[in-house]
Amino acid sequence: MSQRFSDNFFTTGDGPRLHYRDYAPVGEARGVPVLCLHGLTRNVGDFEDLAPRLAALGRRVVVVSQRGRGRSDPDPQELRYQPLTYALDMIALLDELKIERAVFIGTSMGGLMTMIIAAQQPHRIAAAVLNDIGPEIANAGLDRIKANVSSRDPVASWGEAADRSREANLTAFPKRADDAEFWLDFAHKTWIETGDGRIALAYDGALVDQLDSSAVPPDLWPFWEPFNRFPTLLVRGGISDLLTPETVAEMTRRNPGLDFVEVPDIGHAPFMTEPEAWAAIEAFLHRVD
Repeated sequence: MSQRFSDNFFTTGDGPRLHYRDYAPVGEARGVPVLCLHGLTRNVGDFEDLAPRLAALGRRVVVVSQRGRGRSDPDPQELRYQPLTYALDMIALLDELKIERAVFIGTSMGGLMTMIIAAQQPHRIAAAVLNDIGPEIANAGLDRIKANVSSRDPVASWGEAADRSREANLTAFPKRADDAEFWLDFAHKTWIETGDGRIALAYDGALVDQLDSSAVPPDLWPFWEPFNRFPTLLVRGGISDLLTPETVAEMTRRNPGLDFVEVPDIGHAPFMTEPEAWAAIEAFLHRVD
């Protein structure tokens, strides 16, 4: 599918510039724009397959690399690598683009950002898609993420980057074990060529250092309450180690109107182009103005 987007940069209030892609709606524009928010160490590449599909539905789609990821500037003050900072950046970007309301699609950390915005400015959210994230985060998933991001050494070739991507993410995509094309594409989404000819993970390692394994996680259930005010779709990887079935059940109990889809044989996190996920997202967006 054609990737009809423009590359742009937005300067945050405290300095770093953020790279974002702006996809124009295909055909007649329909409904409010979509804002796509990636996970902890990812970037705009995570949505390069999903965003054109969303644009083909007549939606303007904005996809952002948060500070310290992809082509966005690193933050010289490492303590600002926090979801609250990113959420405030996104509110400022929407203001800059004169977007009053949007459909928020948030994967993992992007979902946490959506929860923060829902608590602070729920009127900005026309609808939300949360991808493999909820108010309770399973320890097994957190431990795996911390282990995966602990090795950040550059590599010498894209083949080696693909091998590293497979090693770190095979548990989430076991059916792709022998799919070399999938892992090479995965590498191109998450690694970047450096000026010295090597290939490095496309994020500032300092942002990972802000993960505190000893910290007691905050109670996020109050952040779930505003989601009763707007349509919400929850996507779960069928073998996710981050979002448990028990958390999904409690989210549904507290929000009986919640739409839910599970993607079989995939862990954390689906790309949302899988047939089950895409069918649910497409149907969901057709009901959202």
